[in-house]
Amino acid sequence: MGLLKAGVGAVGGVLADQWKEFFYCESMDKEVLVTKGQKKVGNRSSNTKGSDNIISNGSGIVVSDGQCMIIVDQGKVVEVCAEPGEFTYDTSSEPSIFTGSLGESLKETFKRIGARFTYGGDTGKDQRVYYFNTKELIDNKFGTANPVPFRVVDSKIGLDIDVSIRCAGVYSYKIEDPILFYTNVCGNISDEYLRSELETQLKSEFISALQPAFAKLSDLELRPNQIVAYNTELEAAMNEVLSAKWSELRGLKVVSVALSTVTLPEEDQELIKKAQQAGMLRDPSMAGATLVGAQAEAMKNAATNEGGAMNGFIGMGMAMNAGGAANAQGFYAMGQQNAAAPVAPTGAHDAPADASWTCACGNVNTGNFCSSCGKPNPNAEWTCECGTKNKGNFCSNCGKAKA
Repeated sequence: MGLLKAGVGAVGGVLADQWKEFFYCESMDKEVLVTKGQKKVGNRSSNTKGSDNIISNGSGIVVSDGQCMIIVDQGKVVEVCAEPGEFTYDTSSEPSIFTGSLGESLKETFKRIGARFTYGGDTGKDQRVYYFNTKELIDNKFGTANPVPFRVVDSKIGLDIDVSIRCAGVYSYKIEDPILFYTNVCGNISDEYLRSELETQLKSEFISALQPAFAKLSDLELRPNQIVAYNTELEAAMNEVLSAKWSELRGLKVVSVALSTVTLPEEDQELIKKAQQAGMLRDPSMAGATLVGAQAEAMKNAATNEGGAMNGFIGMGMAMNAGGAANAQGFYAMGQQNAAAPVAPTGAHDAPADASWTCACGNVNTGNFCSSCGKPNPNAEWTCECGTKNKGNFCSNCGKAKA
């Protein structure tokens, strides 16, 4: 009886699976990453007894915008389609008399009956259609529970310090490689794979990647309050840092990052302000102006001195005689000298101010050529073919003339 039942099951199953299937996917919710394709069976359909995980040759599969379809045959991905429209699966190992030549289809059908008989009348196959949500998955909120180190660099004032920042915002990502995502993340799911199943892991990895990503932004010499304006650079840095875990392992990509707040502790803010103020005073003119401002403030305080204005002015005069007013004038003089100093052109060799020479035409010059007649400086250093550096017209080593 068992053999007879297996034979009847094999014949009935193969005949039931002769109908071509039509697979589709309803609009995917933003919380769904992957879902199994549905076989469309209407009230008038005769394809009601076919096996669930069998796709007959010539079956149609609809792919919509924002979706990618894969076909898994015996646990192996055999087809991929991300182009919107209808995809026809014409390479299936399950034959259909409604596809191809009738004689060849009948021959393959009888082969399948024999194969199913050996499995006790069962299919002995597993074929599935999966749909992936390839749209941008937005509104993934994040925040740093612990401060993240950020290096503040300003080469203009010689500032190079590490501060701690906290930030919060949202990021979005998308499935860029469905095959990697299927292979390494969701696998052979029976129904749906939801965003919530991966959310905690992704958020933890995203926050961990902020520190090396911020390190790349610090190379741009940004101040912490400028980070929010460099979202594009932050996205590129995050993708670079996360490439091994997200792109290469899971087939995911960061699409956008939007920081809503970036805050520093008060002590770090004060540290940066002091460093900037000290850098500002490196300019003699600014130092002089600051000193004059302090003196003016001292005069106001002296005028309101409870011990008498005269005592206040006497104290201020002692401070000025100790170097106040004279130093301010000296700072201004230094600033004027710096402003009047000529700037050497880019790439020019710095020469000492007293390195002047007199040309045969009588013109006094400081460069390598006479500004009047164009003759070269006879005292300029030149390198002979033998490698010796000389200043005269002949090499001191081999005696060759200057070229």
